[in-house]
Amino acid sequence: MPAVKDPYKVLGVDRKASQEEIKKAYRRLARRYHPDRNPGDKEAEERFKEVQEAYSILSDPEKRRAYDEGGGMFGGFDPGAFREGFASTFRGGFGSFGDILSDLFGGGARTSSGRARRGRDLETEVRLSFEQSLEGAQVPIAVPVEEVCATCGGTGARPGTQPEICPRCRGRGIESESQGLFAISQPCRACGGSGTRVTDPCPTCRGSGRVRRVRKLRVNIPPGVRDGSRVRLAGKGEAGQGGGPPGDLYVITRVDPSPIFRRRGDDLEVDVPITVVEALRGATIEVPTLNGTKRIRVAPGTRHGTVVRLRGEGPPRASGGGRGDIRYRLVIDVPRELTRDQQAAVDRLAEVLDGNPRAELLARARSASGGRPSGGSA
Repeated sequence: MPAVKDPYKVLGVDRKASQEEIKKAYRRLARRYHPDRNPGDKEAEERFKEVQEAYSILSDPEKRRAYDEGGGMFGGFDPGAFREGFASTFRGGFGSFGDILSDLFGGGARTSSGRARRGRDLETEVRLSFEQSLEGAQVPIAVPVEEVCATCGGTGARPGTQPEICPRCRGRGIESESQGLFAISQPCRACGGSGTRVTDPCPTCRGSGRVRRVRKLRVNIPPGVRDGSRVRLAGKGEAGQGGGPPGDLYVITRVDPSPIFRRRGDDLEVDVPITVVEALRGATIEVPTLNGTKRIRVAPGTRHGTVVRLRGEGPPRASGGGRGDIRYRLVIDVPRELTRDQQAAVDRLAEVLDGNPRAELLARARSASGGRPSGGSA
């Protein structure tokens, strides 16, 4: 295995050099021998590897101390292991080093920080009556948005001038600090990631390229929306940056409650009172619908809470495919007070309808308790 070259000699620094001196030497040599600047030059490529290897040692206090204490040899660790780790970093080729050392080399394509960006999505709410939610409506809205400045066309520069390339990041939109085999990239502090700067700002937008105004629209709300439904208006959000597309506008519906119906998914529900007599012997009763009234059949012996459906009489399905149902929940209306004649009728009915409807329930309860007798009255 070839010997590890003296990292101090590779970088051309003294053994007492500070970290800042080592970093400056590394940047100077990395710029000189980087493969992007020396395509096809094998000697420069090998020299670049040596520079990276040397900097990886001297930039790490532990590795540097181990090297120094070993008298110039790696007394504390195996150089072969380091070489393997170094080689694995570059198996994908040197193209990835454009990001790692982007602050060392000018020119080149703009990074994702400087490319066109899609505008932000926006949300707003509209208040609808219950009837509007069922039938659909066209409602006006006013939304504060940021739009492209008409004066400068979004450049942020005074008409007749153009933004300049940012001198700090050279138009890349990012700046990176290399630390051995790693780098920390962040948006350029001088241009905010745009890659340009405005020296003569537009008088309308003051250099931002965007202006804030209230956009007035009329929104078509489809039939069948519910409280909290989202209606998407494509391209009606905020303007994009750098020529990017605009975002979308989402309209959230807030529906006033109905005095009659409750919304249950695609269906409506309503409680319908019936008398004891209607529950016992059955009846045909009139019930409300969305378009007037209809008659439904109450079967003899109907129990409290029984649901009767009118299919296809509910709200339009927002997803399409017809209409939902109306569910009528039958509620037996028990009188709180009885007249003398009503009391007499109930007494006669009690004589006819003998038997204990709780007998089976109590029998199961006694069986579960092992036949023990129950307590007294509550």
